[in-house]
Amino acid sequence: MLRGQPAFGYALGLGSPAAAEALALTGIDFIMIDTQHGSFGPDSTSATLMAIAASESAPIPRVARNDFTMIGRLLDEGAMGIIVPMVDTEDDAKSAANACRFPPIGGRSWGWGGARRYGDDYTEWINEQVFVAVQIESATAVENAEAILATPGIDGCWIGPSDLALSMGIHPRDKDQDERHQRAIERVLDTCRNTGKIPGYAGDSPQHAKQLAARGFQFLTAGSDLGFMLSGARDGLKLLKG
Repeated sequence: MLRGQPAFGYALGLGSPAAAEALALTGIDFIMIDTQHGSFGPDSTSATLMAIAASESAPIPRVARNDFTMIGRLLDEGAMGIIVPMVDTEDDAKSAANACRFPPIGGRSWGWGGARRYGDDYTEWINEQVFVAVQIESATAVENAEAILATPGIDGCWIGPSDLALSMGIHPRDKDQDERHQRAIERVLDTCRNTGKIPGYAGDSPQHAKQLAARGFQFLTAGSDLGFMLSGARDGLKLLKG
């Protein structure tokens, strides 16, 4: 992403370490472990991070909320990035950034568990390597996007299009046809360019992710474990019943 190229990821919602391992071993750039909306608990999250470690994919969970301890626990278990939902203000962004890096840059607490798999020099490079993305997913966040993204320690964003639509009085199914929604997204994309931060978007398929990359987005999900499973099952059923 720092070279200007897109990074593509698959999202996990089923809470299955086995699904995580299978998707990570495809060679995708990153795996997003959804601890906000997915079926993950502490044990399955830890096991999923261990499963992803067998691959070259970067484990980047979405934390359940902007919480110092929750963020720290995910990093301690081996996350190489964090997506923080519902960041609406500069103060929200400062809290997220502070939780993700050790002093003197941030306020992350010293101590870790699964992250020890990265070696004894982990603390010497993790502050530089960790990727911190905030979710811009409300009309308020769009208004505050410049202050949010200019916050030191925030590396980029991951737009949540459905929650953004709801905050604007738009049903998520209608968001792509609503000019207000599209203008808001372009505003965030422009703000990323102006602040030198990485623009991201919650894409829902490989085709969608490629379209978003052509628009300049770089941190992109391109489908999910459940989505791929259901898509294959539905295609199979059409063939069987056709």
